[in-house]
Amino acid sequence: MSWWPFGKKKKSSRAPVSDPLLKDNRTMISELRDACEMNFDNPEEARRQIRRMQVEWNDASQNGLLSDINRGGLEARAFRLLTCNDKEWLEWLDNLDFWKPGWKPEVTDED
Repeated sequence: MSWWPFGKKKKSSRAPVSDPLLKDNRTMISELRDACEMNFDNPEEARRQIRRMQVEWNDASQNGLLSDINRGGLEARAFRLLTCNDKEWLEWLDNLDFWKPGWKPEVTDED
C-alpha cells in the first residue's frame, strides 16, 4: 500500500528575498513577524533584530526603495514591540490585526 493521506508538505521552491527592491510591504511585515515569533520567549533578542531591521528600512527609504507610508507602518509596529513589557509582547504577537498591512495604531483621546 503506497497511499498515505498524511503526506509530507512540499518545500517551497521560492527563495527568500534579500534585495529590498524586490520586497513589498507584506514581505517586510512577514520578516518582522518571523523575527518576533522565532524569539517569542526571548524578547530582547527579537528587539535587537528589530533595531537592525529599522536600519535596513531607513536605508531602503533613503534610496527610494521603501515608501514613507510603508516605512511608517513598519516603524509603528517596531515602536510598539520595542517599548512594550514582556506580557504586552505576547499580546502583540497574538494580535492578528497588528500584522495585517494597513494596520494603524488606535487613536486615544486624552482631553
